[in-house]
Amino acid sequence: MAQLVETHGHTHDHESPQAKAENLKFAMWLYLASEVIIFSILIAAFAIFRVRQPEMVDEAREALSISFVSVNTFVLLASSWAMVMGLLAIQKGNNESMVRWIGLTGVLGLTFVLLQLVEYQELRHEGIALYSETAGRFGQRFYPLTAFHGAHVIVGVIWAFIVMFKGIKRQYSPTNYIGIEIFGLYWHFVDVVWIILFTMIYLI
Repeated sequence: MAQLVETHGHTHDHESPQAKAENLKFAMWLYLASEVIIFSILIAAFAIFRVRQPEMVDEAREALSISFVSVNTFVLLASSWAMVMGLLAIQKGNNESMVRWIGLTGVLGLTFVLLQLVEYQELRHEGIALYSETAGRFGQRFYPLTAFHGAHVIVGVIWAFIVMFKGIKRQYSPTNYIGIEIFGLYWHFVDVVWIILFTMIYLI
């Protein structure tokens, strides 16, 4: 929102920091809303396939390692905790702590991606490929859905390291941390989506 501020006879048109922060948050929420639509379509496609082909899904799920993916899920959830700690740190004026926590967020996110690639490799060895007549039909739903989420994690990892390096240059302060807050909204969204995917694909 633009404001007209008159100082010593001169009028300046500028946006207040608070208004700018609210606009950035609103823009992020709009973006996340569009992502919700896309993920909903992919999730619905998987759910329909599961209802129509329950035997095929059950057969393919025998190759899934719930324990392995549970560990990876914990890694991603831990990254969200690190993100919160980083935000709290900068709010208290502890820049060095914020840098460490946000850096840990990025490292944990990268670990999640690498472990997901390990899972893909193991599943291919079990015959769950992207294209085949049997288990591959499960793969045609499983891989695009989880890989699309994984791509969002990769974006978040890059973003985390950008925030970390900005923190090293002391570009944030207790009164200026909107960039960290916006990143946090994105990262928590990625985590929530994974909880939904993990529950739907591996648990029920």
